[in-house]
Amino acid sequence: MTSNETDVPIIIREARQADIERVRECIEPFIQQGKLLPRTADEMESLLANCFVAEQGDRIVGCAALDVYSRKMAEIRSLAVSPDAQRKGIGKQLVEACVDRARRLHILEVMAITSTEEFFRSCGFDFTLPGEKKALFLQTRELP
Repeated sequence: MTSNETDVPIIIREARQADIERVRECIEPFIQQGKLLPRTADEMESLLANCFVAEQGDRIVGCAALDVYSRKMAEIRSLAVSPDAQRKGIGKQLVEACVDRARRLHILEVMAITSTEEFFRSCGFDFTLPGEKKALFLQTRELP
């Protein structure tokens, strides 16, 4: 990032149809590193209504989507912040945008499946659900 780019404010906003390709470019390095799951064009379309981007000038430097499963549950998906824009609070702002959307939709709980536990804990997330329940997963196929 050049010194001129550091002077350009970062804006968190709702994603638009025209952003889909730039969002895919933003998450691609994290997919290659195995930190995020690949997203098909159809998945990106379905997440667009509740997707947020961090934009700096004409560049998308971060993104996150709220995937709504029901009135009870939603998941934060595809949270990514470009390496040169990390440690500036962008990820936290994107999570807050998703959680605010969940509140407006009257969703009871928001979950995050992550390898960065400390980050989500700093955003107010915790492991247990009410009643000390825990989410367990079983993978039914190998990832591509």
